[in-house]
Amino acid sequence: MNPLVSVMIGAYNAAPYLGEAIESALGQDYEPLELIVVDDGSTDGTADVAQSFAQAKVIQQENGGNGAARNRAVENASGELYAFLDADDRFTPGKLSLQKAALDADPGLDMVFGHVREFFSPELDEETRASLRPPAPEAMPWTAPNLMLVRRASFERVGPFTTAVRVGVTVDWFARAQEAGLQHTILPEVVLERRLHTQNNGLRESASRSQYLEVIRQAMERRRAAAEAAQAEES
Repeated sequence: MNPLVSVMIGAYNAAPYLGEAIESALGQDYEPLELIVVDDGSTDGTADVAQSFAQAKVIQQENGGNGAARNRAVENASGELYAFLDADDRFTPGKLSLQKAALDADPGLDMVFGHVREFFSPELDEETRASLRPPAPEAMPWTAPNLMLVRRASFERVGPFTTAVRVGVTVDWFARAQEAGLQHTILPEVVLERRLHTQNNGLRESASRSQYLEVIRQAMERRRAAAEAAQAEES
């Protein structure tokens, strides 16, 4: 019997897109699966969309950011495997089965990623599209958590997502996963479709973009301290 996969979606004012995200998760050919949606203080009816899906466990909280929403979902997850999905993106069909097969084939793997294909949200007019970065011309390998299938025990070795920043949350988590020695692979297949629109997190939190640099700086500081500690032990 397959282990339970917990698919977790943090959502903030994502009512126009959340339904597609949920359908892409529930439409997977993998069983068993539990779906957890955390409404992170939305004001646009996001919770109503989530609650319209009987299979979804919906949790509401005050706005705390992407990291806080994901952490709340993790606290309520029961699966042996974790998958994360942004509320405006979509899993591709067969994503979970494909990644689960990769984990089965190599027990030493902690997590499996894949490629992402970007697309303009269909409702955008040409003027709006011209104001945004265009979708990448080819599918790209990406190590963001919303492409990841990870063993629960491996996730716990890294710990929760940071809540100290609004952007760079995923960069910080993957950096810590590398520092913890987690083993990963990136499949050549597309496992995620990433929607580009005016409310992408990087745009909505544009005033906090400098936090990316802070996340990278902290990761470098941790690695330097670890290297110095290892050198001290050898001497």
